[in-house]
Amino acid sequence: MAEARTNKAQLYAYFGNKEGLFDAIFFGSLERITNVVPIDATDLADWAVRLYDEYLHRPDLIRLATWARLERRPTGHLVEEAHRLDDRKLRAIAEAQAAGLVRPGAPFDVMAMVIAMSMAWSPVSNVYSATADEPAELHERRRGLLRETVTRAVMTR
Repeated sequence: MAEARTNKAQLYAYFGNKEGLFDAIFFGSLERITNVVPIDATDLADWAVRLYDEYLHRPDLIRLATWARLERRPTGHLVEEAHRLDDRKLRAIAEAQAAGLVRPGAPFDVMAMVIAMSMAWSPVSNVYSATADEPAELHERRRGLLRETVTRAVMTR
């Protein structure tokens, strides 16, 4: 609070309570959380690797989204307006499917699977949470595995 040059009373007066403060931060970050890495549906493996890199450099965004999932919406979409936030990604995947580049299936499910694979070593992994401080060759090995796995799972070429 010292960095923000405020105190608890001022924060609560403005946001009402901790939930109001969290919601302001979460919804203020929502566009960045959902669109931080532009999709390229013709190369979903590359998109997964770029997501992996973003999770290494901005673990706070993943933690914030996970906290919202745990506290606000334990089921369904993370936010009500998810369809608006995902429309562009889903259209891109559907177009890549129509071009024969991505396996058939619901575009949303394909997107969810690629995101899930990219989060294998994220700050919310229940197996291992990677950091940007780990050796570069370790990250390269993970990127290679992620690229190959996504390619085999969802790409047709």
